[in-house]
Amino acid sequence: MAQIDIDNFIKEHFKVQDFKHLNWQGSYQDYIDMVSKNPQITRNAFQRVYDMISSFGTSQYTEYKKEITRYHFFDDPFDKGKDAVFGIDVHLMKLVNFFKSAAMGYGTEKRVLLLHGPVGSAKSSIARLLKKGLEHYSKTDEGALYTFGWFDENESDILGGQKQFPSPMHDEPLKLIPLDVRAKFLEELNKSRKDGHKVKIRGEVCPADRFIFNEYMKKYDGDWTKVMQHIRVKRLILSEKDRIGIGTFQPKDEKNQDSTELTGDINYRKIAQYGSDSDPRAFNFDGEFNIANRGIVEFIEMLKLDVAFLYDLLGASQEQSIKPKKFAQTDIDEVILGHTNEPEFRKLQSNEFMEALRDRTVKIDVPYITRLDQEVRIYQRDFNAERIPHVHIAPHTIEMAATWSVLTRVEEPKKSDLTKLQKLKLYNGKTLPGYNEDNVKELRKEAVREGLEGISPRYIQDKLSNALVKNGQTGCLNPFMVFNELESGLKHHGLVNNVEQMDHYKEMLAVARQEYEDTVKNDVQKAISVDESAIQTLCANYIDNVKAHTQKEKIRNKYSNRLEDADERFMRSIEEKIDIAESRKDDFRREIMNYIGALAIEGKQFDYKMNERLHRALELKLFEDQKDSIKLTTIISKVVDKETQEKIDVVKSRLIKNFGYCEICATDALNFVASIFAKGDSAKG
Repeated sequence: MAQIDIDNFIKEHFKVQDFKHLNWQGSYQDYIDMVSKNPQITRNAFQRVYDMISSFGTSQYTEYKKEITRYHFFDDPFDKGKDAVFGIDVHLMKLVNFFKSAAMGYGTEKRVLLLHGPVGSAKSSIARLLKKGLEHYSKTDEGALYTFGWFDENESDILGGQKQFPSPMHDEPLKLIPLDVRAKFLEELNKSRKDGHKVKIRGEVCPADRFIFNEYMKKYDGDWTKVMQHIRVKRLILSEKDRIGIGTFQPKDEKNQDSTELTGDINYRKIAQYGSDSDPRAFNFDGEFNIANRGIVEFIEMLKLDVAFLYDLLGASQEQSIKPKKFAQTDIDEVILGHTNEPEFRKLQSNEFMEALRDRTVKIDVPYITRLDQEVRIYQRDFNAERIPHVHIAPHTIEMAATWSVLTRVEEPKKSDLTKLQKLKLYNGKTLPGYNEDNVKELRKEAVREGLEGISPRYIQDKLSNALVKNGQTGCLNPFMVFNELESGLKHHGLVNNVEQMDHYKEMLAVARQEYEDTVKNDVQKAISVDESAIQTLCANYIDNVKAHTQKEKIRNKYSNRLEDADERFMRSIEEKIDIAESRKDDFRREIMNYIGALAIEGKQFDYKMNERLHRALELKLFEDQKDSIKLTTIISKVVDKETQEKIDVVKSRLIKNFGYCEICATDALNFVASIFAKGDSAKG
């Protein structure tokens, strides 16, 4: 067993210098000097959040001819992607623009930010990211912020007989500059600054700090400089666990809601110490609004709050101040973030008494993902070989679960010739004849509520977990196990509340099953026809015939050396594999030749892999030519001769090597595909 010298370990990994840096303390003059050099430390909460998000960088990409910015902050660099948010970059851009506008003082800083969307749509993940981000950012030099405390060696009565009295709401030290001289002070501080980072001071310190300040002013006959000798400025590290700068409020039942949970309350034990219930030092600044000052407060299921609470929210957002019960008005500097589900938001819309709240709320939609590859990323985060080393997850298992979830979310296309599955594939970047980027953009526009209904990722995650528990002993989890779990769970799904919805979900499950059947057939077909040189030869032959056909030329028979017409039967045997109709064959052939011509102009050579449809057609043709020699259908008869078994073993090894199958799921896939072909053969008979 390894021995650890704890002293050496701590010395090596825990840097005392870092601790001192984060726990810096200094005089008021020290702080003013720091502000002069770096006015960024005086930013308000909105500016800090915006700068925090921006600090992690961005990347750009184009989707449907629109420039999209991906903010890397939402990759969750703090917990290795645990709370990463995928697939809704357009909506995250709107969120960041809200913070940018608020940071620049354009008015949104006086609004409540409301994340709206169905259950499990990443609203909580976004809130957690913002809170984690602020904690992390406050520990960096770039995100440093400061507060102050009172200090008196004589244990003055002003501090309640204590030597120290920390600012209860962690206020900005510059708020101690008297209002009478504040404007002149700012003018002096900002006059030589050309970088645009001007210092601003808004509001006053909390009532307790104001009381102490006034008492010291009385003691020193208005000598502000002597009062400041009792001030110690210190670095402020935000922490949700310690309730410093980050608050979280979750509504309880309506009968037990108390506004003091938001705005603080009188501490009756301290009344005896200070002699009066009106003494601000006897007040507990422990409401969520109080402790979240300088940072962010999250309201979980915000619209379940009692009406009285909602009025507190209005004041806090619009006036940037709170009015506790029987206590002085208190200035706050914080982001107010709430989130709500669809039913609660509909109630808000229909309630005419809530007009004021609606007017002071900025709603950001957080829908479900409707792009398949992004939905897959969510599940791969938890269900992968690293997290689950003892069970192999068969190819397409995660993808098929994600396919079903996305199918339940996309709206029925208005075009009769387009299925939901085809729409899903278009959204995922696939191409379909007759559809370009403009068409896909139009599909998005016409589906106004797309992503606001359907199956939650949580349901998929739960059923994947159940399937692993039930079938983990087999050593391999396949799509059929997951499909069964997804379907059986619908009977007990709390959000499936009518027969029509249940039928729709089951219908989409049938579509996903069929898609898997086609996909696994495709894998086996590819494994059988994986011979690269054979496909290249087949492609070259097809291109030669197409060229002769389109240019009305003869083609030389390599065996007889005679000039012959293009082999129409051969060309159609390939084109029919991808459903090229007789009436469309000439268009398809011209398309291929035009593409080859365009490549030639650029000095490039055509490769069959460049055209997905042609590639697939060649694979299917080769499979058709070779499948009889393998006698795939004999697998299920369990009477397989040695030669056929050897060929089957080769196909199986290809599935394992090239397609990510294991011995178990490769055997299952071959058996399943063999049964499909057997049914097809019997139907023909």
